[in-house]
Amino acid sequence: MTLTKTDFNFPGQKSFYKGKVRDVYSIKDDLLVMIVTDRISAFDIVLSKGIPYKGQVLNQIASRFLDLTTDIVPNWKIATPDPMVTIGYKCEPFPVEMVIRAYLSGSLWRDYKKGNREICGVKIPDGMKENQAFEYPVITPTTKAEQGKHDENISKKEIINSGLVSESDYEKLEEYTYKLFERGCIIAKEKGLILVDTKYEFGKKDGKIYLIDEIHTPDSSRYFYSEIYKENFEKGISQNQLSKEFVREWLMKNNFSGQQNQAMPEMTEDIIQNISEKYIELYENITEEKFVKTETKNLHERIYNNVLEYLTGKIL
Repeated sequence: MTLTKTDFNFPGQKSFYKGKVRDVYSIKDDLLVMIVTDRISAFDIVLSKGIPYKGQVLNQIASRFLDLTTDIVPNWKIATPDPMVTIGYKCEPFPVEMVIRAYLSGSLWRDYKKGNREICGVKIPDGMKENQAFEYPVITPTTKAEQGKHDENISKKEIINSGLVSESDYEKLEEYTYKLFERGCIIAKEKGLILVDTKYEFGKKDGKIYLIDEIHTPDSSRYFYSEIYKENFEKGISQNQLSKEFVREWLMKNNFSGQQNQAMPEMTEDIIQNISEKYIELYENITEEKFVKTETKNLHERIYNNVLEYLTGKIL
């Protein structure tokens, strides 16, 4: 069984928001119950079927990295009462996502092949190859799009001039982004991985900046295996990567890239199983722990009871 939809009514619940992957319940105006479903999205479109254990993988990786970075920036997490749930502080999110890249990969490489040499006000040198490392990591922010719309690239200057984020806050977001990425790279290196790129989201609570949402998961990040990176790069061979990029590549091979009038390819059981195994592979590599599959027979009942027990015992 996969969890692709929730419809709970928790005590103290004020509102509900359905994201592409997460279902978020607002409790008493100051807490969020974030349920990480098994939905999967690509090109800002939710695919037709869920991926077994994907929500558990994402939630547990994010929870771990939130705990490992509290010395850099405070974050929204308070508790994880269920393998697929995080409960935390409700923050006012900044309307931008801080994307940071150390390599020319993914969508940036696709733009580069088309001749683009500047993204988000950052100039990219001529003559680079796919998956080549930049001299230093670059921040390429995007707007935080509403559901059903695409995130758009935006420059630091545009963000500040438009008033989306104040200059002082943006400088702090940049500082946190570089420090979080550095920590993520160090942890990845210890596990034989390269953190290629990732994104962070931030919010404010009581005038203070918090890290929110997920961090260093396969949905928000791209990893390479460090042992074979150099050889593959020199030979021009595709990197064996741990991220959601392989899902995008499968879709593009089947003539789907999120454009209008394109038919979504069929998600066969083999495809679904392969995606699930990739997510578990990343979990085991980045944590160096065996992934323990939780019982999925009564997912809705389990999640509701675990969240209810926490809310009843802690705040209600």
